[in-house]
Amino acid sequence: MKNKAYITGSCIIRNNSITLNGQLLFSSPGVELQEFLRGAYDQFSGQYPKFHKMDPLSKLGWLAAEALLKDSNVYTLPKEAVGMLLSNRSASLDTDLRYYATVMEFASPALFVYTLPNIVMGEISIRHGFKGENTFFVSSSFDAGLLSDYATALFAETPLQACLVAWVEVMEKDYEVVMALVEKEGNIPLSAENLMALYA
Repeated sequence: MKNKAYITGSCIIRNNSITLNGQLLFSSPGVELQEFLRGAYDQFSGQYPKFHKMDPLSKLGWLAAEALLKDSNVYTLPKEAVGMLLSNRSASLDTDLRYYATVMEFASPALFVYTLPNIVMGEISIRHGFKGENTFFVSSSFDAGLLSDYATALFAETPLQACLVAWVEVMEKDYEVVMALVEKEGNIPLSAENLMALYA
C-alpha cells in the first residue's frame, strides 16, 4: 500500500515531562501523577473545568492532544476528516480498580463513566469537535506496526485528512503517552520504524 500519510508532529509525556516535537515544554520532577497533570493543565489550558472530572487516562490523552494541536492547522479541516487511533496495555484497569473499590459502599457514577478505555477519545473529540473514524486497541506493548498499518489504511480508505495516533498508558504510578499527528502531507512518512523512533 502506497504511503500517503505523514507524521507532522509528536507529543511525548513520560517521567513528569511533556515534550513537543523533541522540545521540552513542561517538566515537574518529583511530584505525584495527579499533581503533575494539574500543573500541565494550568500550563496548557486552565480554561476547561471538565478536565478535573476526568480519570488519569483521559487527562493524559487530553493533555497530549492539547499540546500537539495548539498550533496545528487541523482546525481548518472538516470535523469528520479528523480521526483517532489509540492503544494501550492496561485498557481502563487503573480506573476499574478504583471504581470497584467504591462498589463496596456506593458505586461512583463519576468513576463508572471512565471504565471504558476509549472514553479518552470521547474527551478529546468533545474538546476539539472531531467526528472522524476512531479506534482503540489494547496490546501487550507499543505495537508500531499495527498503528502504522491501520492508520495508513484509514487514510487510504476513508475521508480522513488528519489522525491522532497514540499510545496512552496509565496504571497506578506508571504512565506514558506517545502521540503523533498524522496528515496527508508532510516530510516524515508514517511507518512502524518512524513511530518506534518516537517511542524510543
